[in-house]
This record gives sequence, structure tokens and C-alpha cells, in this order.
Amino acid sequence: MHDDWPALAAGLSGPLKELRGGAAEVMKGFSAVARAALEPKALDATTKELIALGISVATRCAPCIAYHAEAAVKLGATRDEVMETMGMAIYMGAGPSVMYAAQAVEAYDQFKAKAAG
Repeated sequence: MHDDWPALAAGLSGPLKELRGGAAEVMKGFSAVARAALEPKALDATTKELIALGISVATRCAPCIAYHAEAAVKLGATRDEVMETMGMAIYMGAGPSVMYAAQAVEAYDQFKAKAAG
């Protein structure tokens, strides 16, 4: 195991709270964008989280992987769906995305195990 993904996500709670307080208007705007983007319309919430997880891999954002892997688990995404999403992320992000895809699968597995108790 490379990282403790649940700990990474939990460890960012404090710094993100500080950011929300220190850049309140910007973070309110960001939250509004997030709510609008995540609103289920033609795509359901799970599909949108899988897209976000794939983009997290392609942009090489480890904290993003943690948050979106956790959200995918909470929304009921399957491991097969995550694997197919990783295939698209690798296709779009080339070689470096292969390494981040492995991390995203590891993060998903850890959050799934945590959710199972």
C-alpha cells in the first residue's frame, strides 16, 4: 500500500476550513460551481464522480483522487466502473496517468473497506 487515502482526505479538513475562512468569497463561488456541476441531469451523480476521479488521475491530483474515490464509494460505484474509468484516464493522460490510476484504485479499495467496517 502506497498511501493511506482516508487519512489523506481527513487530514485536509483543517486546511480546507482555513481556506474557506481566509478566502470566503472565492470558496463560496467554488462551492456554487461544484453544486451546479454535480447536479444530476443527463448524467447521474455516480457517473459525474467517476468523471471527476478520472480527471483527478489525468491531472495528477492526489488529494482529488482521495475525495473523488471516497465519493464514488458513497454513491455506490463498483470496482469495475472505477477500472473502466481508469482506462479512460490512462488514455487521456498517457503514461503518468497509469501511475495515478493505480493510486486511484488503491484509494477506492481503502474507502470501500472502511465503508464495509
